Amino acid sequence: MNGQGRSFAPVLHPLCQLSDIPEGESRGFDPEGTGRDTMFVVRRGDRVFGYRDSCPHHDRARMAWKKDRYLNADGSRIRCAAHGALFSIEDGICELGPCLGKALTRVELVVRSGLVCIAQEPDAG
Repeated sequence: MNGQGRSFAPVLHPLCQLSDIPEGESRGFDPEGTGRDTMFVVRRGDRVFGYRDSCPHHDRARMAWKKDRYLNADGSRIRCAAHGALFSIEDGICELGPCLGKALTRVELVVRSGLVCIAQEPDAG
């Protein structure tokens, strides 16, 4: 809701079809057109979890060990390739490593009609 009590739907920025991300895997994206992945998505069934591709231990440390590989060997956690830190998929909190207790920066996502989208609040102006 905004300051006048009106509710606005979020602005949606499509990334891909849900089916483009295999179950239990991850995929990087470059929605800002920087030439490298700046965020990634992890799929768990019909749920998706999005985060900035930046480890909280060291600014701008890329998380993937190779293209679209953001998870540890058994796929149970997000793994920082630079530091070996392990993060919970559901909330992005570091459970093991040099940034214990810190969290990845979440990117809010929604799935609409099978399309994975970044959800942004509309500008208040």
